[in-house]
Parts: sequence; C-alpha cells; structure tokens
Amino acid sequence: MMHNIELKWDDKATGAFVIDEPEGRSAEMVFGISGEKMTVYHTEVADKHKGQGVAGQLFSKMVDYARQQNLQVLPRCAYVHAQFKRHPDQYSDIWNQHL
Repeated sequence: MMHNIELKWDDKATGAFVIDEPEGRSAEMVFGISGEKMTVYHTEVADKHKGQGVAGQLFSKMVDYARQQNLQVLPRCAYVHAQFKRHPDQYSDIWNQHL
C-alpha cells in the first residue's frame, strides 16, 4: 500500500519525510541540510507498518528529493546506509562516501 508521504520542515535546515495518520505519525525519515549536503539522521516506522515497505517508500522519496535538489547524502541512518551499501551503483550520484 502506498502512503501519502509529506515533506515537513522544523526550520530551514531540518526536515522530515513523514506519514501522518489520524492517530498520529506512523513513519518518518529525519534529515538536515547544510549547503549541498543532506544528512539523514534516522528512519522510524510504527510497529503496525513494519514489514510493509514503508521505510522503502520514505527512502525513495528522499532519493528523489536529493536528486532534484542536487544534494549529496550523508547516511547517518543505519537503514539508508544499508540501502546505499547494498546498491552502490544505483546511488553513486548522491551518496557522499567521503565525509
């Protein structure tokens, strides 16, 4: 099932891709932007959505955003780092491995 993922900003440099439901936030991928660098801090998915590909949907949204904004991604989040390591060629244009 595809969820409605929104980009929300806490301030000019910190944002998150989120899935909000009537009962509250069910998933989020939090990141910060400094210049041309996007640091992804963590991904969290509510227990009821685990195993349904929700983290993957957030990841796809983040990748699309990074490419559109010409950002280099620094994965501090274990999930994002694992995806980049699993498919390095697919993300070589945005994965900043040198920071």
